[in-house]
Formats: sequence, structure tokens, C-alpha cells
Amino acid sequence: MKLVVVSAGLSVPSSARLLADRLAAAVDRRTPVDIQVVEVRDLAVEIAHTFTNGFPGKALAAAQDAVAGADGLIVVTPVFSASYSGLFKSFFDVLDKDALAGKPVLIAATGGTARHSLVLEHALRPLFSYLRAVVVPTGVYAASEDWGAEGLPERIERAAGELARLMTGLSAAKTDAPDGFQVVPFAHQLAKLSPSGV
Repeated sequence: MKLVVVSAGLSVPSSARLLADRLAAAVDRRTPVDIQVVEVRDLAVEIAHTFTNGFPGKALAAAQDAVAGADGLIVVTPVFSASYSGLFKSFFDVLDKDALAGKPVLIAATGGTARHSLVLEHALRPLFSYLRAVVVPTGVYAASEDWGAEGLPERIERAAGELARLMTGLSAAKTDAPDGFQVVPFAHQLAKLSPSGV
């Protein structure tokens, strides 16, 4: 299975990348995955050009393909002005509208203070729900004081376990589905139950 990590940290090294690496390693311990990291910082110019001319550059196109072909995603952003970074959002704005549909996503963020931890629920979760991703229940926020403190490793392990279970479950569902499998709309099923059959 393929796990793509999208890290939007701006510095080198960045706390966002550090958190992303720890989350990816925790997933890999549960189920072996092929990990590919997308550093959004390196794609900033191509993202801007895509907005103005409509065509992604080679590196951005490769990142878009990686995300679309992934079995699961880990996305990590630093917090700016109580939300995700503009560069992080811009990357997801240039993806195909169906690229994340049904895809398991683990959301995570880093910031200077624990007061920004609600960014997970008020910004990241709504964004990925709108993109029709399957967002794991546990998001991971790491404030500056969390590094080396109790609690962060446990949250990382819990979230990674949830993502690994979703990835393996959805992957098995794809392979177990019979050829020609078709989803029947619920309204059609209800119609069969009515006395008139309409």
C-alpha cells in the first residue's frame, strides 16, 4: 500500500515534517507501506503558476498523481492566524476535485501554543470532509511544549492505528468486491419495498 505524506512546513528542519515523519513511521509499524513525502514548500512556485496559467509544472503534477494514487494520506500544516497555512490550502486547491474522494486522511498540525489545537476540528476536518475524504477520528496537534512531553506519542500511535486500519480495510474492500459490483441507490431499494413496487 502507498502512504503519501503532505508536509507544509516552511523551515528546514520543520516541526511539521518532524510530526509527519513520526506519524508515517507509526503507520508503517502497523502495516508495511510505501511512504512518499510531498514537501509543499518545494512546490510553491509551481502552485502559484498553476493558479495563473492552469497547468501544473512537472514536480507539482507528480505530487498530484502521488496523492491521487495513494491508499492513505497524512497531512500536516503549521498554524498561521488560527488556521492552516495558505500554501497548504493552495496545494489542495490545485488537486482534481475527486482526488481525495473516499481516501483515508490523518490530519495533523503544529503550532507555538496549545491554544491553536482546535485548528484540527474547525479548519482541517471541515476542509477534508468537503473534499470527501475519510478523516480518521483522532487528529494530532503538537504545540512547542508537546515535544518530549507525555501525551504526544500516545496520540501519534492512536491516530496511526486508526489510519492503518482504514487503509487496510478499504484496500481489502476494493479487492473483495466482485467484478461488475454496482451500488444501488437507497431510494431504489425502498421502492422495492412499497406495495406498488414504484
